[in-house]
Amino acid sequence: MMELKISTKETLVTAFALFSLFFGAGNLILPPLLGFNSGSAWWLVTIGFCVSAVLVPMLGILAHAKLQGTIFDFGKKVSSSFSLAYSFLIYAISVSLPSPRTASVTHEMAIAPIFNTPSWVTSVIYFSLVFIFVINRSKLLNILGKALTPAIIIILLGIIGIASFGLEFNFGDVALGSPFSEGILEGYQTFDAIGAVVVGAVVIISVSLQKKDAPYEEKKLLIRRAGFLAGLGLFLLYAGLIFTGAIMHGSFESSVTRTALLNGISLKTLGSFGQLSLSILVSLACFTTAVGIVTGTSDFLQSRFTDSTFVYKVTAFFGCVLGVLMGQFNVAYIIAVALPALMFIYPITIVLILLNVVPDRYASPIVFRAVVITTILFSIPDFLGSLGLKESLISLQGYIPLSTYSLGWVLPAVVVFLLSNFLSNLPKS
Repeated sequence: MMELKISTKETLVTAFALFSLFFGAGNLILPPLLGFNSGSAWWLVTIGFCVSAVLVPMLGILAHAKLQGTIFDFGKKVSSSFSLAYSFLIYAISVSLPSPRTASVTHEMAIAPIFNTPSWVTSVIYFSLVFIFVINRSKLLNILGKALTPAIIIILLGIIGIASFGLEFNFGDVALGSPFSEGILEGYQTFDAIGAVVVGAVVIISVSLQKKDAPYEEKKLLIRRAGFLAGLGLFLLYAGLIFTGAIMHGSFESSVTRTALLNGISLKTLGSFGQLSLSILVSLACFTTAVGIVTGTSDFLQSRFTDSTFVYKVTAFFGCVLGVLMGQFNVAYIIAVALPALMFIYPITIVLILLNVVPDRYASPIVFRAVVITTILFSIPDFLGSLGLKESLISLQGYIPLSTYSLGWVLPAVVVFLLSNFLSNLPKS
């Protein structure tokens, strides 16, 4: 048996690259408020949140390691048409929601508290700069991004450490009806499963280029080890922020917003300098994320239109216009608007990731089609429920397990996966 040679340095460097990929600055505003509302059930919320915000994205990286392809390869076993439509939908959602949210987070955390200017001014300036960087494809942001993540982590560890050892564990009442499932659904808002599908290939390609002569199994083992470390880091950080939010329950009004809570926690633990530092770092990290999303979307459409530079520029322009239009709304509004889209696309993304992770003998094209179609059908009630039509769906929810938790697609997808595999393996007469 060939000995696989993987150094500790290689593992750590790859783990940090994966961590940085998923550690979006916009994500930081989600865990504290989740903990704030979870009270003593913070640990249950943490598990649910990390299922969709850590476990699934890391499985997405493993799927990329197996496929060695792009987003298009995730759904091609269903059909080429489905995979193309899925890819277009993913990029449309990415440029319409998480990208503008970065501008909104920047405004609420760093601009409004200091300059008190309207949000539309922030959005216009912000996405004008995004457009300039996307068109010029500057490497400055890649260099900046590598420095931002460690700096933010150090500040967050300081916040979590001071809160954990310096404050009383005074949990408030549990304000969530179903902590575990609501943790899962809030994890959708990180967009990390989508991030794994869209840009996970970047890390895989980097590993392949650095280890050109290494066997397939060695690359796969490196990614698996790095994925475990990156996932562990994300879990600890998210758990720490949720716990910090939970023990801060008595320090803020129940109506506090996500950005105001994160700002308030940093002020109470690190003082005004720490709060200002975090606001600036998060804003810069948000900016690099927006540039990455718009660039990725522009690259995708350019590749579909014979590498047309004109298509790249037009896509970048309209991506930034969308950013200005959506970015002037507050974070809470963008998160609310994103929910219906996520309730539909996230289950499909999770299923595609899982089907690409399992051994090929359990994931034939027939299995892919059956499970994906089932997931789409059973996601529709959850999608309609997120649009405010829950009352008219109460009778239907009684027939779909977990539908009351907005997870009605889960059991049907599992049953169809098992059944389609069983039928596919029956001896043919």
